[in-house]
Amino acid sequence: MSKRAKTYLLSALLLLLAYFTYSFVFPSDPGARLPGVLASETKFTPINVDEPQLRIDLIEKLKRDEYEGSHRNIFSFGPPPPPPMTQAQKERLEHKPYGPQVPPPPPPVSVGATLFGFASMPQSGKRVAFFLDGDDVLVVNEGAVFLNRFRLDKIGNDSADVEEISSQRHVTVQMTAPANGNGGGPGAGGGGDNSQPNPGPGL
Repeated sequence: MSKRAKTYLLSALLLLLAYFTYSFVFPSDPGARLPGVLASETKFTPINVDEPQLRIDLIEKLKRDEYEGSHRNIFSFGPPPPPPMTQAQKERLEHKPYGPQVPPPPPPVSVGATLFGFASMPQSGKRVAFFLDGDDVLVVNEGAVFLNRFRLDKIGNDSADVEEISSQRHVTVQMTAPANGNGGGPGAGGGGDNSQPNPGPGL
């Protein structure tokens, strides 16, 4: 190929290259451009807002509101904190009474034995009471000490007056039938006059 032919061929290739480059950079169809260019050319439509103005008053109200619920850490295991004390509770806690405190009253007297009967002596007419202490039957005269801490003062028809020696307090013991059916001695289940008692100490 001659030098002139090579020059013509090179010129033709350069013209084709220039044409394709121009066609790509400046296309005749606007749809062939980049998507970003299409998005920028779309018409802007504002949102329909009834009250477009900024509510400054609502924002200030939200700033003044404080959370009044329980400030509990949800990541901490355990019971919730106690509710806050009222003003009256705080005043009672701050104004504690001064001086010696009054001791609580002693517990009521409790006799650990069950009264289940009594009997009267034929000659003297004195009565003896029958107490059940577990499986033991106690025969107690009026004025005698039993269980090392009680004194039998008076025996009635359905109860007995018992005094606690250490405190000198009295208690009325009602007559009841023993739960296990023991204590079936004379006078058991209510007793009666002129019945023959089971002789006990001091009779």
